[in-house]
Amino acid sequence: MAGGEAETVSGPVTGEAVALELRPAKLLSRGAAVLIDLAVTWLVFLLVMVGVLVTTASLDEAAVAAVSVAVFLLVPVGGPIAVETLSHGRSLGKWACGLRVVREDGGPIRFRHALVRGAMAVVEILLTVGVVACVASLVSERGRRVGGVFAGTLVVRERIPVARAPELAAPEPWLAQQVNGLDLSSVPDSLWLAVRQYLGRVRQLDAQVAAGMAGRLAEELAVRTGVPVPAGVPAGSYLAAVAYERRERERRKAGALPRDVAEGEVPGGGAGAVPEARGVGEEISPAVGGGGGEGRSGGQAGTGFVPPV
Repeated sequence: MAGGEAETVSGPVTGEAVALELRPAKLLSRGAAVLIDLAVTWLVFLLVMVGVLVTTASLDEAAVAAVSVAVFLLVPVGGPIAVETLSHGRSLGKWACGLRVVREDGGPIRFRHALVRGAMAVVEILLTVGVVACVASLVSERGRRVGGVFAGTLVVRERIPVARAPELAAPEPWLAQQVNGLDLSSVPDSLWLAVRQYLGRVRQLDAQVAAGMAGRLAEELAVRTGVPVPAGVPAGSYLAAVAYERRERERRKAGALPRDVAEGEVPGGGAGAVPEARGVGEEISPAVGGGGGEGRSGGQAGTGFVPPV
């Protein structure tokens, strides 16, 4: 990741106009990522072209030209589109620089977003040697090039410090038992990010907005886990309980808690420092919360998160 970038949080918002904790990437790191991607893309293009020229040596000039155009469209143009689609916005260069392309609402991009970005990149980056992209990024408040504006996407820094994560209180035993057996492997990092941001900002939200967001996030979690939200449990409490369960699983996996303690009732108090989270990255899941609160009162820790009911 390139140095000298501002640590401020700005830009992306949810449909409820709640700012997301995503840090737009600056021109320096984006430029480094583009250079890496271009080097890899053109290396692959040259290798493919050599193979094409060898295999089409017996064809006439028109056929060779047609094949060459097709290869250009498939590799330098179609290649980045396919990579961003399959990796949900994470090319080799962006992976190396700790960046990712996301939608303006913080969600993962789809094929249509990658297609618009790739089509505009032909003009912004390939035909103008990156001049148009640089100028657009400099004048844009969030450093977006024209393709990003048309596609409704944003390049962000993935790694988010754990210090920004909300504190989570241990849920009541009966609720902890409800979420203990959930299969969380199908829950994408983008949804965990949204849950974490909701829990961190819930006290700043209007009660009606918070309830609506919690309901939608709880429904999506239920769909991903295949288990409906327990009857009578407020959506905010459910989100906090699932987030707490996920955090404890991550800590047990990392060896932060002894197995006999981890599998029982976790006492209050933090469990020490947690390594830096990787935000919405795929290879290392983001940490959802910090240390637990101290003591319990009605099933919620005294200093932990108390969701709205």
